[in-house]
Amino acid sequence: MIYYVSADAKRSGCGSEEFPFQTISEAAAIAKAGDEVVVSPGVYREYVNPLQGGTDEDHRIIYRSAKPLAAVITGAQQVQNWTQYKDNVWMARIPNGIFGSYNPYTTVIFGDWYSAKDPVHTGEVYLNGKSMYEAFSIEEIENPTVYKGSWDPAFTVYKWYTKQDGDFTVIYANFQGANPNEENVEINVRRNCFYPDKTGVGYITLSGFTVKQAATTWAPPTAYQEGMIGPHWSKGWIIEDCEVSDSKCSGISLGKYLQPDNDNKWVTKLYKDGTQTERDAICQAQVEGWTKENIGSHVIRRCNIHDCGQTGIVGHLGGVFSVIEDNHIHHINNKQDLAGAEIGGIKMHAAIDVIYRRNHIHHCTRGLWLDWQAQGTRVTQNLFHDNVPPKGTDISNDLSLAEDIFVEVSHGPTLIDNNLLLSSSSARISTQGIAFVHNLIAGSFTWVGDGTNNGGYRLPTNRYTPYHMHHRTEVAGFMTILHGDARFYNNVFVQQEIRQDLIDFAEQVNCSGPTMYQFVCGTKPYDGYPTAEKYFAQFTPTTALMHSCKDIFYDHLPVYTGGNVYFNGALPCDAEENCRIDTEHKITLQLKEKEGQYTLETNLYDFLPKFETPCVSTETLGEAFEPEQRFEAPDGSPIIFNLDYFGKDRDMMPLAGPFACGCEAENILF
Repeated sequence: MIYYVSADAKRSGCGSEEFPFQTISEAAAIAKAGDEVVVSPGVYREYVNPLQGGTDEDHRIIYRSAKPLAAVITGAQQVQNWTQYKDNVWMARIPNGIFGSYNPYTTVIFGDWYSAKDPVHTGEVYLNGKSMYEAFSIEEIENPTVYKGSWDPAFTVYKWYTKQDGDFTVIYANFQGANPNEENVEINVRRNCFYPDKTGVGYITLSGFTVKQAATTWAPPTAYQEGMIGPHWSKGWIIEDCEVSDSKCSGISLGKYLQPDNDNKWVTKLYKDGTQTERDAICQAQVEGWTKENIGSHVIRRCNIHDCGQTGIVGHLGGVFSVIEDNHIHHINNKQDLAGAEIGGIKMHAAIDVIYRRNHIHHCTRGLWLDWQAQGTRVTQNLFHDNVPPKGTDISNDLSLAEDIFVEVSHGPTLIDNNLLLSSSSARISTQGIAFVHNLIAGSFTWVGDGTNNGGYRLPTNRYTPYHMHHRTEVAGFMTILHGDARFYNNVFVQQEIRQDLIDFAEQVNCSGPTMYQFVCGTKPYDGYPTAEKYFAQFTPTTALMHSCKDIFYDHLPVYTGGNVYFNGALPCDAEENCRIDTEHKITLQLKEKEGQYTLETNLYDFLPKFETPCVSTETLGEAFEPEQRFEAPDGSPIIFNLDYFGKDRDMMPLAGPFACGCEAENILF
């Protein structure tokens, strides 16, 4: 059955092409497995709550915009009753009845791992589609100052303030000389845009929509994780060819359901630390149906995701076995009005057998953050750049400095191959069980050997994190992070000029050691880590079974290397094998953008040596130590890294880096 929807219908009909529904919600109330909902161009100011899902891949429910991106689902309403309050400040009175049971202007963001000091609301005010900055007094509105923590400081003088007056929400806003009654001014009214209110509504396709402006709340792993769009703890969704923007917190959630007695438990009950409540949540989910058969296996592809406050895509547990590919994710958390440990272009816990490929991620406070239980995870053929604050921005805390990829307290295997990592910090590595293969790396590795305890000063606070049965969700065990168990093969490291403001920030916060924040490109932070030969030689029947030798079970794990090339002062670790260090030539890297297309200008391939580089495969990489799992495909098949960034065949003795030949560096990257 095909149902039709048109916002321009004079009155709502029966859903036929001749007599379409006026709202998507009318179709969502009756659509069932095998049906399609075709939505005509128009603005749909509604919350779409799909009541039913499909039954399997062949019998899904498809919601399709008849014209790509022309059907707009928005959580905002226009406000056209502004009166001038004083100078550039205007005032509007909004009847609270419009909000129903959820008022974004009385709901303050809070939750586990949220650390912003100001009481930011889930509501926003938009001037011609751009979100303004919340203030916390009338005086701030009348005399706005530039906030230098923002990545767009010039716009921070556009401020708004809210208070309650009986049954009305009152909003004051400084539009800097614009008349709001002559502009498009909107406010958040709805909490979600396309999101079932119950769990288990699976096998839905959302295709070709513009979705924007929802009053979502903070989405930590130990809470109900909502988004503007999301499958809400189900299986088999496809979100494709959509533009997703301006969610107060998260754009798309592949996250956790509302667990009984475990929702922001740390910040509400206080007596259990967050890391313990997270372990509780994982084990509770297993009992309550978190399995490969019930949850995950979603696809997010070809979406343009931008200008969200917390994350473009968020998830804990619910995103397992998913594919996230060909997306453009950018300008996430640039306002810097939200702060905490759950921020990034993509922030996912438990990315078990998740594939991230061919995405373009830039201008985010952190590109991709894989936190806890990254196992069977593959990050391949992606372009990362500009995922650190721009020059001149005040960097407020150690999580806002950011990097292209952050892998945290996971046991692996986590595979990072054929990527361009071009930010000043390429990867934050507080983890083990990783492999970097055939990447172009222009930034540093930070937090190597650090960042895996839970912040205690007097007592040990190691974080025991789970690992899983191979290609399953069932927990196989828990263990701390020993560090190492890292592989670096056929990468090109190019040291870039180090910004002085980043150096200054690092000097202020490097309290526990020089590897927290350092800007030397290369594997140098792994100095002192053993080779595999040296590490495993320790374990003999005598040493392994003697109580006095127990320390060998808790020392750093080995590092494996081969085929890496270093330029411009980039440095290898002291145990590096079969590498090349070029101290003679100056390599330039410049990312160029023209009409939305990106190319790389470089002289790298004039000087990149060809030598006996290994042909890397699953066999080369071996097993991640703790889960004893190979670096393999989700179906258990081996990987041979004979295809490059563009999917082209490599030579039998391949060039280091992401391209099979130098001529490809001039191609359009995204």
